[in-house]
Amino acid sequence: MNRDRVQPPESRTFTDPRTGARVRQVTNHPSIHHHPFYYLPCMDDAMRRLFFVSHRTGRPEVWCEGRATGELQQLTDQPGIAEWSGHPSHDGRYVYYTAGQAAWRVATETGEVERLVDFGALAGREPGMVGAAMGTTTLSHDNRYWAVPVKVGAKLRFTVIDTATGAHETILEADTIGHPEFHPSDNTLLRYAGSHKQRIWVINRDGTGNRLVYDRKPLAKPGQYEWIVHETWNPQPNLVANLVDQEARPAPRREIVTANWPRGCIGIDIDTGAVRPVCAFNAWHPSIDRQGTLMCADTTFPDIGLQLFDPRDGVGTPRPLCFPGATKEGKHWNTDHCPYDDEDYQQGKWKVYAPQHTHPHPAFSPDGRGVVFTSDRTGHSEVYEVEVALQHKEKHE
Repeated sequence: MNRDRVQPPESRTFTDPRTGARVRQVTNHPSIHHHPFYYLPCMDDAMRRLFFVSHRTGRPEVWCEGRATGELQQLTDQPGIAEWSGHPSHDGRYVYYTAGQAAWRVATETGEVERLVDFGALAGREPGMVGAAMGTTTLSHDNRYWAVPVKVGAKLRFTVIDTATGAHETILEADTIGHPEFHPSDNTLLRYAGSHKQRIWVINRDGTGNRLVYDRKPLAKPGQYEWIVHETWNPQPNLVANLVDQEARPAPRREIVTANWPRGCIGIDIDTGAVRPVCAFNAWHPSIDRQGTLMCADTTFPDIGLQLFDPRDGVGTPRPLCFPGATKEGKHWNTDHCPYDDEDYQQGKWKVYAPQHTHPHPAFSPDGRGVVFTSDRTGHSEVYEVEVALQHKEKHE
């Protein structure tokens, strides 16, 4: 460890005045901080480190908190990092990320940086601050494969990298490829986001089996459609199906849970196409614990805080966990349909303004007993961790 890049702990603990939950502010510096996107791990599996991005040096760099000591460690010192691309390895040895026209990883113990793939001078980034423009990547549960969307010309290329050998191949070329995620227990299967019109896709790691798994539905008003957004794999779909309806049909093998904004969440069986209700409140960025027994979502329009709910019973009654107080920029979320279909948007009369570090993006710790979120409640976005009360966990285990 480079001790020159280590700083003393900044954390402080307080109680949420409305729920009584114990909240810990991890970072405390007048600059931008945020953890990885809501469905990505923000800790290694052993929970030795909590990973985040900090702009305190004047540009985004990868940092971590050593949870045993509370010390903060700067892991990278590199220009051009795509700040939402970071993905910690599950064993905690590396953080994978993109910067410039290349794919990199940094060793958490030594700080050694290694370039895995050079995408070439034509590689760039999608413009904007949402969807594919965020540049999120995904690492398989066994740390062997890393999937990275790369902008080349007018298209995005979906590149899969073998982290052991450095071999890589492009498995798909499409107009847009956003927010990819390996299945939590199958390193041969991925999901990714297409356009708002055809959002949820799955593809095999070798490039076969690329298909849309859900067709959005038209709403009552002509020209308006469902807004299908913010999806994640359900790690225990069999348990879900068994609890909902043991007799009606066999349990599905694989399910994706997604927001149908602002009507709640639905679960999509990617093998049968069956769709089931998961919750019926304005779950914005819904994350699920690794046991598949509890979900947490931030909310907006209206802001009712972070809400916990059961993803298995088909009801998903929300219970408040805490109130982050984030500004949650993005006025286009104040809608009951997909706003990208509106004539005003199509004619360029308004543009999306949604800086992602103003969104809480709740993410469970590996043991499910904590939720990490980001808030700019102090005037600067900082990283926080809130305890999931033991009674919430016992109720769902």
